[in-house]
Amino acid sequence: QAQMVESGGGSVQTGDSLRLSCEASGRTLSGFGVGWFRQAPGKERTIVAAISETGGETYYVDSVKGRFAISRDNAKDTVYLQMNNLKPEDTAIYYCAAGSYVNVVAGSEPYIASWGQGTQVTVSA
Repeated sequence: QAQMVESGGGSVQTGDSLRLSCEASGRTLSGFGVGWFRQAPGKERTIVAAISETGGETYYVDSVKGRFAISRDNAKDTVYLQMNNLKPEDTAIYYCAAGSYVNVVAGSEPYIASWGQGTQVTVSA
């Protein structure tokens, strides 16, 4: 079964940067919208950012606008989330999912692959 694969997390301090990477094991991301989601302890998983199939449209939740940037490299079949000026409230496990752009933005399945293990981002004050 196809599964998403996230990487690039780590433990950083306030104001630092990280770049997360998203791939799909057993599937190509080509032709699909991709979204980054995060889940903090005791909270639901929510959308953070999304990019359309062509990369021509992007979506960001208000709390990350101006700090995070989503992009895709179709040659590498990878989607990135550049996170700058990180804050303690960004601490969470970050996941990615792929499907139709509208569904991804809405956080609605079906997605093309099952959720991965996620990548932990911890931001200390």
